[in-house]
Amino acid sequence: MDTPLIILGAGMAGLGLARQWRARNPDRPLTLITADSGDDYSKPLLSTGFAKGLPPERLAQRSAIEVADHLGAVVRTRTRVTSLDPEARCLWVGEERLDFGQLVLATGAVPRPPFVIPEKLAGKVFTINDLDDYRGFQRALAALGRPARVAIIGSGLVGCEFANDLHAGGHLVDLIAPEPAPLARLLPEPLGRALGEAMAEAGIVLHAGRLLTTMAAETQGVALSLDDGQALAADLVLVATGLVPRVELAAAAGLTTSAEGIVTDRYLGTSAAGIYALGDAACVAGVNAMYVQPLQAAAKALAATLSGTPTPVSYGPWPVLVKTPLLPVVSLPPRESPARWRIEGEGRDLAALAEDIDGRLIGFALTGAAVRRKVELARVAPPLLV
Repeated sequence: MDTPLIILGAGMAGLGLARQWRARNPDRPLTLITADSGDDYSKPLLSTGFAKGLPPERLAQRSAIEVADHLGAVVRTRTRVTSLDPEARCLWVGEERLDFGQLVLATGAVPRPPFVIPEKLAGKVFTINDLDDYRGFQRALAALGRPARVAIIGSGLVGCEFANDLHAGGHLVDLIAPEPAPLARLLPEPLGRALGEAMAEAGIVLHAGRLLTTMAAETQGVALSLDDGQALAADLVLVATGLVPRVELAAAAGLTTSAEGIVTDRYLGTSAAGIYALGDAACVAGVNAMYVQPLQAAAKALAATLSGTPTPVSYGPWPVLVKTPLLPVVSLPPRESPARWRIEGEGRDLAALAEDIDGRLIGFALTGAAVRRKVELARVAPPLLV
């Protein structure tokens, strides 16, 4: 086959697939296209680097040049695909046409700020979604020459992990969110409050149940106002209000998409023949799981499918391990609203068991010493995708 497999996106999904596929296809042409630097790094490490003082180059396992050499692939960095033609089986980069035999959209997800960030706040207000973002935020921290006052907007997974990491790195952190307790999507409120208490004891200032109303540039940083009238001052602001799948290219080409991502079947196939989707961008049989284990399982299955052995993907009952050393957290969110949460334990060592109307376990959340139950509970919990 002369036309290559093209993988659009070189994050954990794209590179993970490329490695799996290359092991099965040592001689077939492969092209990776990415809008960023193309460095091979583990995205979960982005929210652990500030505590350790790690520069961006320490997070990257390989440069784009080394990736290309290792995979025997063409790697095009800082390249944005402008359009996709499913019938002609080609991509367009401006006026340049790129033909493909098979195409994988591993375009990931992007931050979803709840407000427009004014240009005059550029360099003071950030999102961190890739290694380039990490570089920019670390430069801003280093330029201060002292511990920073950082306001984090959002107390979900990303917001809590960065709050813990920046605090451990010696910075002063305010965590602002409208929910009554952190990790509202992963934890029932009593467990979220336990995490909030642990953060507060450590010195993180938690503004739970509060909305940001205004944000303005000042000479020394950013002035923020909350809906209760409280005024905060920060050197830098980190917006961590969630991610949305990148579906624009697929939607413009007529592929079926939804709010959950590019719609695929169990084989990761989209509505267009020869085009597949993977990772944070993909909604696989109705499930979009933006976590490492589903991504790895999907990459392995798709590598087999692209190599001529159609293989449906399955997701196990894989708990999410939240990187908050101030209070360890593990969660397996139920796919449907539970009939009840049964909470066991005391203090901050809590186990919350999500049960259906018949008393069957459909998910769980653990904090503190109770995280030791994750293997026991995962064995009886239902898989995410059978």
